[in-house]
Amino acid sequence: MIQALRKLVTFDEFVAQYPDNPQRRYELHDGLIVEMAQPVGDHEEVVGFLVRKLSVELDRLNLAYLIPKTVFVKPLENESAYSPDVLILNQPNLVNEPLWKKASTVSQAASIPLVVEVVSTNWRDDYHKKYADYVGRSPSRRVQMGIPEYWIVDYAALGGREFIGKPKQPTILICCLEEGEYLINKFRGNDRIQSPTFPELNLTAEQIFRAGVVS
Repeated sequence: MIQALRKLVTFDEFVAQYPDNPQRRYELHDGLIVEMAQPVGDHEEVVGFLVRKLSVELDRLNLAYLIPKTVFVKPLENESAYSPDVLILNQPNLVNEPLWKKASTVSQAASIPLVVEVVSTNWRDDYHKKYADYVGRSPSRRVQMGIPEYWIVDYAALGGREFIGKPKQPTILICCLEEGEYLINKFRGNDRIQSPTFPELNLTAEQIFRAGVVS
């Protein structure tokens, strides 16, 4: 389970006092510093496999993108900062990011072609909170971020049945921004992943779930 330190802080305070513990990862959720659960091995294998496969595509297509190790994604209108499992950055746009040089933080959709969250015990954040912030719709219906593409990789079928079906089964949700809303496509088993950012990606959902291990 994730643990939250209950004192409310601003984003600037969070960055200034970011907990110094290399064995732990922290995010800021609406002013709360949240200590994320230590990922299990399967989670890290899935993340590593995705980084490897997507890096190959970046090189093959000669895209001016990069996959950083540790970068915060900050929604524009709340005191939150997320550290995605896999983040694709549009390097030429980083000069327009006011927080990039001093805090390794991005907040503009033009900087973030694709973000991937690999689901763990905090699955509600991936399906609800981060989904809402990444798409960019606030309760007032004002656009906040509008990240073009968001993957939710639920390799262990932890999410609610309303998201991954009944009976629950491993599912990848690829959310693509159209007219200010995410359109969701679901991939399971031998379904070939369909990604607007990487249209020629030759990868199935099952290959991702198994972290590329060939039997």
